[in-house]
Amino acid sequence: MKSNFKADLYKEKQLAVLLDSYYQKHLKKYAFERISDRRQQLRGIDLVLKDKFSDTFYYVDEKAQLDYVNESLPTFAFELFYEKEGEKKQGWLFDVAKKTHFYALATSIFSDVDKVFTSCNITFVNREKLILHLSTLGLTREFFEKLIQGHYDLHGKLVLEKLCPKKEGLLYFSTQNKAEKPINLILRLSYLEKIGVAKRLV
Repeated sequence: MKSNFKADLYKEKQLAVLLDSYYQKHLKKYAFERISDRRQQLRGIDLVLKDKFSDTFYYVDEKAQLDYVNESLPTFAFELFYEKEGEKKQGWLFDVAKKTHFYALATSIFSDVDKVFTSCNITFVNREKLILHLSTLGLTREFFEKLIQGHYDLHGKLVLEKLCPKKEGLLYFSTQNKAEKPINLILRLSYLEKIGVAKRLV
């Protein structure tokens, strides 16, 4: 299994052009600065949104469904854990080293015959509100750490007692088809909007 890290970086740069055009059109109240510093990006900052009428600013981490170009999925994968050099690492959702305020989820990404990205949807998710909501359900970082201990060899879906798998979400273990062996919390975009932690931009 090869990691698609470099290929994803190239696609992300291509997608950034489209995303920037959407931000300029739809975020009238904000100025934005795209971050190119790798250290900042590793801390969960791809974009800084600055309120034009106050000193308020927000750190945005862009997440894109680049494995599903020209498809429309109703869900998004929030990374809980992944593997690096055989060692289990903390995924970006609960990673305390991340400074992210909002996730910008790019979904329904479409490209033309020349593989130029032409359109996508963007949903902003308030990270703090999402983590707080999950904690009210008992779905904390500690809960997930204990849960996966008995499921290291699992590949595929794991239904969570607190979430309806058809309308809300579930766990997904990608232990056999991806180099990083991620364990993701799959949540429906409609559920995120319903509980008040997300808002569709385009």
